Amino acid sequence: MRSVFAAVALSLSTCLTTPVLAETATMSEMAPTLTFERVFASPGLDGPAPRQVKLSPDGRYLALLRNRADERERYDLWGYDIETGEWRMLVDSEKLGSGKELSEDEKMQRERARVAGLKGIISYQWASDGSGVLVPLDGDLYLARLDGTVTQLTDTEGTELNPKLSTKGGFVSFVRDRRLWVGPVGGEAQPVTPADEADTIRWGEAEFVAQEEMARLQGYWWSPNDDRIAVQRTDESPVGIVTRAAIGAKGTRVFDQRYPAAGTDNAVVELFLMDPDGANRVKVDLGPDLDIYVARVNWGPDDYLYVQRQDRAQTKIDVLRIDPATGASTVLFTEKAARSDYWVNLSDNYRFLKDGSLLWWSERDGYGHFYRYADGQWTQLTSGTSPTTTLVGVDEEAGTFTYQATAGVLTQQIYRARLDGTGEPELLTDPAFTNSASMDGKGRLLYVTRSAPEQPPQSYLATPDGKRVAWIEENRVEGEHPYAPYLASHVTPEFGVIAAEDGTPLHWMMLTPKLEPGKRYPVFFQHYGGPGPQTVTKGWGGALAQAIVDRGYIWFQLDNRGSANRGVDFEQPLYRAMGGAEVRDQKTGAQFLKALDFVDPAKIATYGWSYGGYMTLKMLEADPGLYAAGISGAPVTRWELYDTHYTERYMGDPREVPGAYEQASAIPDATKIADPLLLIHGMADDNVVFENSSELIGVLQEANLPFEMMLYPGYTHRVSGEKIGPHVWNTIFRFLESHGVAPQTKE
Repeated sequence: MRSVFAAVALSLSTCLTTPVLAETATMSEMAPTLTFERVFASPGLDGPAPRQVKLSPDGRYLALLRNRADERERYDLWGYDIETGEWRMLVDSEKLGSGKELSEDEKMQRERARVAGLKGIISYQWASDGSGVLVPLDGDLYLARLDGTVTQLTDTEGTELNPKLSTKGGFVSFVRDRRLWVGPVGGEAQPVTPADEADTIRWGEAEFVAQEEMARLQGYWWSPNDDRIAVQRTDESPVGIVTRAAIGAKGTRVFDQRYPAAGTDNAVVELFLMDPDGANRVKVDLGPDLDIYVARVNWGPDDYLYVQRQDRAQTKIDVLRIDPATGASTVLFTEKAARSDYWVNLSDNYRFLKDGSLLWWSERDGYGHFYRYADGQWTQLTSGTSPTTTLVGVDEEAGTFTYQATAGVLTQQIYRARLDGTGEPELLTDPAFTNSASMDGKGRLLYVTRSAPEQPPQSYLATPDGKRVAWIEENRVEGEHPYAPYLASHVTPEFGVIAAEDGTPLHWMMLTPKLEPGKRYPVFFQHYGGPGPQTVTKGWGGALAQAIVDRGYIWFQLDNRGSANRGVDFEQPLYRAMGGAEVRDQKTGAQFLKALDFVDPAKIATYGWSYGGYMTLKMLEADPGLYAAGISGAPVTRWELYDTHYTERYMGDPREVPGAYEQASAIPDATKIADPLLLIHGMADDNVVFENSSELIGVLQEANLPFEMMLYPGYTHRVSGEKIGPHVWNTIFRFLESHGVAPQTKE
């Protein structure tokens, strides 16, 4: 493979020379330097960043959460009348909110949902008739109607978790004090689940691993007719207790956190069906094995409940059909892993259709595709080596479904296809952008978000055939746009491909400062490396990389084997072998960089956070001297310390394969780290608990090995914000500069 690598490196180095950037170089001299302080300040440089975009059930209105120009992390609720084209703020979070302290349970849920750093309104739900929305704010509930009136539904010292309007809108429900409460809209709510149970029992809440790893935040589900509720009962007593010291700037709080570490017992999850007042409660038959995952729960159009039961090894999913009156279950079908040394990836890419059939996503042929299940038979609706990734919407009357799929590896496009499998899929979006989309419930209106390396996210409404009818956020970088002053120095990334050790093509992305003939530049080599996220795409990359390039560094990323959107065989090398193939793939990237005539081979620094932080450690351990320095943020250092659902999916159960865990750990070879290391961790991290770093710190200190660290009291897995963000990144670059990993100074 060396000859192939050399040829690729030579051809790419010839196209990454000064003339490519010469035209923008002169302009860049006029642009202000992009500092880390400005990157994290308000207004956000990406422009408006709407969240939770939802079309009303009747398709007449669009609602979204819009952040403020003067406080980028505070969101208010806005409504857009599609017929008149008028915008209106529906709920002003600052005026309406009380500002009271959130409960610990809500804080933890926000951590799981990755919204812990946001303020104001973080979620809402349309009423079924489209007349208004249910809005949780500062622990209480409000009903905001489109006529401008806002009614407060609850006013308590506690927090109303997981609030919902029932399917037909007659009831409001929420979780308080670990019990489910239900009441008529505007009336008094009452608890409908048992009292006086152990404090390890929770009703109506998703357990830790469901929230953190399964993308399931719900813990109860209303039936289509408002007559039954499926409610989760969670018994956390089997879960081991991790005593977590949340070390803050002005004191330390100690939490006995129930944390299901790999190889230990999970919570026991049961489902019960009951009337809205709690009567006629029956237990759902989930089978005799309690050591399972309740992955997904849905009501079908036949008024039966459907549950996706995943085995602990995550090699199969049984789809259960549940009688709502008795709780009795039958197995509708079983989805199995695409190969024996792989796992089943969960998704929300399915839809029960009115005729009783099911639109279903599966990787059974090696790539994610859509199938239709009817009368016990399967029909494949999409095919090919470009995986589909998201179900966007279904228009049953037109007989079509709309979906998102990978195109050319580096972009996501939106397509429409027929539910009967005839004809060819129709491309609905511009291939010059990478896209995502959503639709109203009937699949009649399309909301598209798109971006490109030179264009921050834009969003628009379109007809089902993709024709744009109205901009929601055109977000053009001109005039008063916050990024406009920096546009002259904006660097468009270069993309390329190198070969892994087995010949697999690996995609990379590079941003360079103005290249001067004969000069070599340091590299900031960013990676994630773990299963899931794809980091190299032809979408907007944000301002952080541009700020690093402004400091005179090359920014480089490479997607190793194990990342998503390339099919089963591309992800599989991580199976029971974390810290192996992905480390070698990143090494290939470093060797590629060293062969480029404008790269300083002695100044390649590697950085990653979370799994990326783990990768930094494994990369420094595997190849001392290859990297000039490494920054490891919030790393997992020993996989027995991480949770069951994530870790065992890829690594298996440590009680069964202890050798795989020993090989994957960053602890045994930590003393091989010979290059400068900066370790960063939030001291209240409840996801990658601080013990991961404290164990590493102890090993390095006992071996008398030098390293540096920056710890953040009170911060969890997310160490970011208007002041803390610049502190993190200034710390990183002071560390690099102190070790000589810096641009050449001008004579």
